[in-house]
Amino acid sequence: MLWHQIKDILAEKLSDSSYSLWISPLSAKLNDENTLEIVCPDTFSRSWVTEKHHSDITAALECLNKKDVQIIFTTKNGAQSAQPLLAPPCKQLRLPDIPKVKSSIRTLHPRFTFDEFIVGDCNIMAHSACADVAMNDSTNGACVYLKAGTGLGKSHLTHAVAHHIIGNKPFVSLNYLTAQQLTAEMVKNIKNNTMNHFKKKYQKQCDVLLIEDVHTLAGRVKTQMELSETLDILLESGKRIIFTSSLGPREIPDIDSGIRSRLLSGIITTINPPNLETRVKIIRKKAQNNSLDLNEEHIIYIAENIKGDIRQIESSIISIKAQSSLMKSPPDFTMIKEALANIIGNSRQLSPVVIRDFIATQFKVAIADLQSKSRKQSLSFPRQVAMYLSRKYTSMPLVDIGKAFNRDHSTVVHAIRVITEKTTRNTSVEKQVKLLEEKLEKKFM
Repeated sequence: MLWHQIKDILAEKLSDSSYSLWISPLSAKLNDENTLEIVCPDTFSRSWVTEKHHSDITAALECLNKKDVQIIFTTKNGAQSAQPLLAPPCKQLRLPDIPKVKSSIRTLHPRFTFDEFIVGDCNIMAHSACADVAMNDSTNGACVYLKAGTGLGKSHLTHAVAHHIIGNKPFVSLNYLTAQQLTAEMVKNIKNNTMNHFKKKYQKQCDVLLIEDVHTLAGRVKTQMELSETLDILLESGKRIIFTSSLGPREIPDIDSGIRSRLLSGIITTINPPNLETRVKIIRKKAQNNSLDLNEEHIIYIAENIKGDIRQIESSIISIKAQSSLMKSPPDFTMIKEALANIIGNSRQLSPVVIRDFIATQFKVAIADLQSKSRKQSLSFPRQVAMYLSRKYTSMPLVDIGKAFNRDHSTVVHAIRVITEKTTRNTSVEKQVKLLEEKLEKKFM
């Protein structure tokens, strides 16, 4: 059998301890003429064999004139939980051939994983760059600089990188901390006269370095000097680095030009506030995670009223969930509006949905009727007025205005043209629209 032949070759090439520990427990089967499936006892074994012995197995296949055979590594019982890997085994239980790995990791949020991260136009490049670092893909470079405001997801991505490495590469040495923690650790080592330990940890025993809030290094000359030396060593040896900050590298004051140059050396990407479409996806995901039943109208309403900080979205979902549980009733607009008022205040930025609901009240028609396909004058006129006011009082794209009424952008264009012409030619319509504008401004602005 092919696998037995491969094992014979590996037995001659590897040490007895390596062979008995890593190769002997493996089993394999040739699924077809071109695929060899190698089954490992668990995910740790799969990670180690893939990382350290894939090339050995490939070389053995070439010796057997089977270089076209593709190798696939699997596990017997599927993926194992990564949680036990957070607690390293005792020193005497460390397996042979595995280097002593000492990772330093800040507390990770259990839900800050790649699976939970919602990708949109605002963050797709940042997500891709961090995924490459996590999977040790250096195609786009090994250094990433994430710039983002509060609550936009930069910590989520760095936590996701750490989760992935811990779960899939347990022998990789990972140091994840904030710039302030790095400074405090360095000061402690200086006081204890143990800077050799500090240098060894970050320069010789570090495969991946994640530093958050790097802008807080401003003015810390000694920390900048040590970090500059560390970055040179890590970058020259191809190690992976991620920085996060609310400022771009050129915007950080009181920072050494050498550090600034190194921060500029990799991929620099900005996470922007999520657009409406991405906010809808985020709300839908968070509602699902919290077992909160929101319909699409509820979701769009929340998305249109909470912009920017994703943490406010999460707070609103938790608040609505709490009220729904206390009231023992499903969420409704009254409940949602109260929850949003507690988070963003009563003064809300106007949106097509807010204007639509206001017009529905003024004309005494149902929201569902404004969204219906009916072309009755009693419904089409209020609908057109609402679209006209949405264009005037918001910066929303025509497409998004149309969504509030279940219409496309061309219908919105037509409505704006119709109301503009009517207010120009018909004094009664002009006065009516003017009165609605005054009421709208008084209530919401």
